[in-house]
Amino acid sequence: MEAGQYYAHPRNAFWPLMERLLGSEASVEYPSRVDLVLSARIAVWDVLSSAERVGSLDSAIAPGSEVPNDIAGFLDAHPSITHVFFNGAKAEAAFKRHHDDLLERRGINATRLPSTSPANAAASFEEKLAVWSAVADAARE
Repeated sequence: MEAGQYYAHPRNAFWPLMERLLGSEASVEYPSRVDLVLSARIAVWDVLSSAERVGSLDSAIAPGSEVPNDIAGFLDAHPSITHVFFNGAKAEAAFKRHHDDLLERRGINATRLPSTSPANAAASFEEKLAVWSAVADAARE
Protein backbone atom coordinates (compact mmCIF):
# COMPACT_ATOMS: atom_id res chain seq x y z
CA MET A 1 0.00 0.00 0.00
CA GLU A 2 2.54 2.50 -1.15
CA ALA A 3 -0.16 5.17 -1.49
CA GLY A 4 -1.44 4.44 2.02
CA GLN A 5 -4.80 3.40 0.59
CA TYR A 6 -6.46 0.17 -0.38
CA TYR A 7 -7.05 -0.12 -4.12
CA ALA A 8 -5.36 3.16 -4.97
CA HIS A 9 -4.77 2.35 -8.65
CA PRO A 10 -7.11 4.68 -10.57
CA ARG A 11 -8.37 1.87 -12.83
CA ASN A 12 -9.05 -0.60 -10.00
CA ALA A 13 -12.82 -1.17 -9.87
CA PHE A 14 -13.07 -1.83 -6.11
CA TRP A 15 -14.10 1.65 -4.96
CA PRO A 16 -16.44 2.35 -7.89
CA LEU A 17 -18.12 -1.01 -7.17
CA MET A 18 -18.51 -0.25 -3.47
CA GLU A 19 -19.80 3.25 -4.18
CA ARG A 20 -22.40 1.89 -6.58
CA LEU A 21 -23.42 -1.04 -4.37
CA LEU A 22 -23.68 1.05 -1.22
CA GLY A 23 -25.54 3.96 -2.74
CA SER A 24 -22.93 6.67 -3.11
CA GLU A 25 -23.88 8.90 -6.02
CA ALA A 26 -20.42 9.99 -7.10
CA SER A 27 -16.81 9.05 -6.62
CA VAL A 28 -15.66 10.36 -3.26
CA GLU A 29 -12.31 10.94 -1.59
CA TYR A 30 -10.59 8.07 0.21
CA PRO A 31 -11.64 8.96 3.81
CA SER A 32 -15.27 9.09 2.68
CA ARG A 33 -14.86 5.77 0.89
CA VAL A 34 -13.58 4.21 4.11
CA ASP A 35 -16.53 5.67 6.01
CA LEU A 36 -18.89 4.29 3.37
CA VAL A 37 -17.74 0.68 3.77
CA LEU A 38 -17.46 0.93 7.56
CA SER A 39 -20.99 2.29 7.85
CA ALA A 40 -22.15 -0.74 5.83
CA ARG A 41 -20.35 -3.05 8.30
CA ILE A 42 -17.74 -4.08 5.73
CA ALA A 43 -14.09 -4.53 6.65
CA VAL A 44 -11.30 -4.40 4.06
CA TRP A 45 -8.08 -6.18 4.97
CA ASP A 46 -5.23 -7.77 3.07
CA VAL A 47 -4.56 -11.48 3.47
CA LEU A 48 -0.85 -10.62 3.60
CA SER A 49 0.77 -8.20 6.00
CA SER A 50 3.77 -7.92 3.72
CA ALA A 51 5.51 -9.56 0.79
CA GLU A 52 8.34 -8.79 -1.58
CA ARG A 53 7.45 -8.13 -5.19
CA VAL A 54 8.54 -6.11 -8.15
CA GLY A 55 5.65 -4.02 -9.44
CA SER A 56 2.04 -4.20 -8.36
CA LEU A 57 0.92 -7.60 -9.63
CA ASP A 58 0.28 -10.29 -7.06
CA SER A 59 1.77 -12.80 -9.48
CA ALA A 60 5.13 -11.06 -8.92
CA ILE A 61 5.26 -11.90 -5.19
CA ALA A 62 8.58 -13.59 -4.42
CA PRO A 63 8.11 -17.16 -3.17
CA GLY A 64 8.72 -17.45 0.55
CA SER A 65 8.38 -13.71 1.20
CA GLU A 66 4.73 -13.72 2.27
CA VAL A 67 3.88 -12.69 5.84
CA PRO A 68 0.19 -13.32 6.59
CA ASN A 69 -2.01 -10.95 8.55
CA ASP A 70 -3.44 -12.27 11.84
CA ILE A 71 -6.82 -13.20 10.41
CA ALA A 72 -7.59 -15.53 13.33
CA GLY A 73 -7.01 -12.67 15.77
CA PHE A 74 -9.19 -10.37 13.70
CA LEU A 75 -11.99 -12.93 13.68
CA ASP A 76 -11.61 -13.43 17.44
CA ALA A 77 -11.98 -9.68 17.94
CA HIS A 78 -15.02 -9.55 15.60
CA PRO A 79 -17.08 -12.70 16.31
CA SER A 80 -20.11 -11.40 14.40
CA ILE A 81 -18.35 -11.86 11.03
CA THR A 82 -20.30 -14.34 8.91
CA HIS A 83 -18.81 -13.79 5.45
CA VAL A 84 -15.37 -13.34 3.95
CA PHE A 85 -15.01 -12.33 0.32
CA PHE A 86 -11.78 -12.71 -1.63
CA ASN A 87 -10.92 -10.14 -4.27
CA GLY A 88 -9.77 -12.64 -6.87
CA ALA A 89 -8.14 -16.04 -7.04
CA LYS A 90 -4.71 -14.86 -5.83
CA ALA A 91 -6.13 -13.53 -2.55
CA GLU A 92 -8.06 -16.75 -2.01
CA ALA A 93 -5.00 -18.90 -2.75
CA ALA A 94 -2.81 -16.88 -0.36
CA PHE A 95 -5.46 -17.20 2.34
CA LYS A 96 -5.65 -20.97 1.90
CA ARG A 97 -1.83 -21.25 2.01
CA HIS A 98 -1.65 -19.50 5.37
CA HIS A 99 -5.00 -20.13 7.03
CA ASP A 100 -6.14 -23.45 5.55
CA ASP A 101 -9.59 -24.31 6.95
CA LEU A 102 -9.88 -21.42 9.43
CA LEU A 103 -13.16 -20.11 8.02
CA GLU A 104 -14.75 -23.54 7.68
CA ARG A 105 -13.91 -24.38 11.32
CA ARG A 106 -15.61 -21.16 12.42
CA GLY A 107 -18.66 -21.58 10.19
CA ILE A 108 -17.85 -18.48 8.13
CA ASN A 109 -18.96 -18.34 4.50
CA ALA A 110 -16.11 -17.78 2.05
CA THR A 111 -16.64 -16.54 -1.50
CA ARG A 112 -14.11 -15.72 -4.21
CA LEU A 113 -15.16 -12.78 -6.34
CA PRO A 114 -13.67 -11.66 -9.65
CA SER A 115 -10.64 -9.48 -9.11
CA THR A 116 -11.25 -5.75 -9.31
CA SER A 117 -7.74 -5.26 -10.65
CA PRO A 118 -7.37 -3.58 -14.04
CA ALA A 119 -5.35 -6.66 -14.99
CA ASN A 120 -8.64 -8.61 -14.88
CA ALA A 121 -10.10 -7.34 -18.12
CA ALA A 122 -12.03 -10.56 -18.77
CA ALA A 123 -15.07 -9.27 -16.89
CA SER A 124 -16.78 -5.94 -17.53
CA PHE A 125 -17.63 -3.53 -14.73
CA GLU A 126 -21.30 -4.52 -14.99
CA GLU A 127 -20.43 -8.23 -14.77
CA LYS A 128 -18.29 -7.57 -11.70
CA LEU A 129 -21.05 -5.45 -10.20
CA ALA A 130 -23.55 -8.30 -10.52
CA VAL A 131 -21.26 -10.75 -8.71
CA TRP A 132 -19.95 -8.26 -6.15
CA SER A 133 -23.54 -7.47 -5.11
CA ALA A 134 -23.12 -10.47 -2.78
CA VAL A 135 -20.99 -8.23 -0.54
CA ALA A 136 -23.75 -5.65 -0.12
CA ASP A 137 -26.32 -8.44 0.38
CA ALA A 138 -24.21 -10.01 3.16
CA ALA A 139 -23.72 -6.62 4.82
CA ARG A 140 -27.49 -6.13 4.95
CA GLU A 141 -28.10 -9.50 6.67
